Amino acid sequence: MKLCELKIISQYISNYKKIYQIKRVSDTIIMILFEKGEPFYFNLQRGDSYIFKTQNIFASKSYTAPFDIVLQKRFTNAQILKIDVPKEDKILQIKTALSTKYKSQVSILQLEFTGRHTNAIILDEDFVIQEALRHIDKSNSYREVKVGVKLLDLPKQNFKYTPCEIDDIDWFLKEEYQKRERRELDALKRQKIAQIDKKIKKFQSLLERLENEDELISRSKKLEYEAGLILSNIHNIKNYQTSVTLNDYNGEPITITLPKESQTPANAANMMFQRAKKLKQKAQNMHIERDNLTTKIEFLKRLKQIIKDAKSSYEIDLYLPKQSKKRRSKDIQNSHVEYFFYKDYKIGVGKNQKGNIKLLKDAKMSDIWLHLKDIPSTHVIIRTNKTKVDDEVLEFAAKLCVNFSTSSKGDFIVDYTQRKNVRVREGAKVNYTNYKSLKIRKD
Repeated sequence: MKLCELKIISQYISNYKKIYQIKRVSDTIIMILFEKGEPFYFNLQRGDSYIFKTQNIFASKSYTAPFDIVLQKRFTNAQILKIDVPKEDKILQIKTALSTKYKSQVSILQLEFTGRHTNAIILDEDFVIQEALRHIDKSNSYREVKVGVKLLDLPKQNFKYTPCEIDDIDWFLKEEYQKRERRELDALKRQKIAQIDKKIKKFQSLLERLENEDELISRSKKLEYEAGLILSNIHNIKNYQTSVTLNDYNGEPITITLPKESQTPANAANMMFQRAKKLKQKAQNMHIERDNLTTKIEFLKRLKQIIKDAKSSYEIDLYLPKQSKKRRSKDIQNSHVEYFFYKDYKIGVGKNQKGNIKLLKDAKMSDIWLHLKDIPSTHVIIRTNKTKVDDEVLEFAAKLCVNFSTSSKGDFIVDYTQRKNVRVREGAKVNYTNYKSLKIRKD
C-alpha cells in the first residue's frame, strides 16, 4: 500500500464517528464503522498488507486469543476521537474512547502496513502496549512489542512521498481486494482441483481393479466341486500328493492341484471348501465396496464443481481447509461422512446411505437436521451443543445440502428442524415435523 493511498483512506474513515463491531479473521481485522454498512478490512499479512472492502468473506472461525479479547473489549461500540497517519509513515492510528459506567477508556489501535514488520498493536493513551497481533522479543529487534512495554517509534523510512488521487474510495477499496483475489483465486482453484483429481484417479483405479463378482462365484463353485471330488475319492489319494487326476461325476478325467500347505487329502478338501466360502463371501460383499468407491468418486466430483464455482479463496478454505494430522485421521475413520466447520459449528454431510444413517444415529436431540424438500438428498447435521444457530450457519449448511445432493442449477427448498422432530422409518428414510424452510439458489 502506498503512503498517499493510506492518507486518503484515513481521511475517508475519519468521517465515521463510531466502531460498531470489530474482530479478527486470520491476519485480517474486520471493522464495521456504520451500523448497517459494509465493513472495512485491514489485511495485515506480511509482505502484502492493504485495506479493502468486499461482500465475499465468510468468517468461518471465531478467534479467542488474548489479542482478540482485548481488541473487542476496547473497541466494540467505541467512539472515534481521531484517525491519523503519523510521521509520514505507513501507519494508521485510530484513537477511540469507550465510555463505561465509571470512566471513559481511551485506546489506540495502531495498524502498521510496513512490509515484514506489519503488525496490529493495541495501546493505551500513554502508548503502553496492551496487546499485539504479533509479539516481538527484544532479542530479535530493538523495538520490543510486548504487553506492558511502552511502544517505541519505528525508524524513519527514506522513501519518496508521491501524491496521488482516488476518485471513488469505495470502488478503489473493493478493487484492491478483487485484483488480488482474481490473481490468487485461479491459482488456488488449480491447486485444489488438482488435489481432488488425484483422489478421484486413486479411487477410480481401485474401482477398476475390483474383481468381477461372476468370476469369483465361478471360482468358488469350481473349488467346491473339486473339494467334493477329493472327499469322494479320499481313499485313492496318498498323503503329500501335490496333484491328483480323478474322474468327475460324468466319468471324465480331471486333474486337481492340491493346496501346497495340505498334508492329507481330508486337509486339502477342507482348505478348498474354506477358500470357496471366502470367494463366495467376497463376491457377495464386492458390490458394497464398489458402491463405496462410486459414492466417494461422486462426492469428490461435486466438491470439485463447488471449488470451480467458488467466488473467493475464503469460500474455498471452508470446503477444503488446511487440516492437521489429527483431523485427517478422524476423516479416515469417518469415510462415509464429511465434516465442515463454520463459525465454530461442526457440520456433517452424509456421503452415502451409510453416512446418512450414521449422522442420524449420532446426532443429539438439539442438533439441526437438514434435507432437500420432496427430493432424495444427502442428510446434513449441525452440531449445536444446545446453542442457538444463527441464519448464516443455517444458510451455509443448506448450501452444503444442495451442492452435495444435486448437480442441477436453480432454486431449491431445504427443510430443517431439530433432530428430535425426525423419526427414522427405515435406514435413512425419515418422517419429520415442526420444520422450517430455506430457499437456496444454485447458479
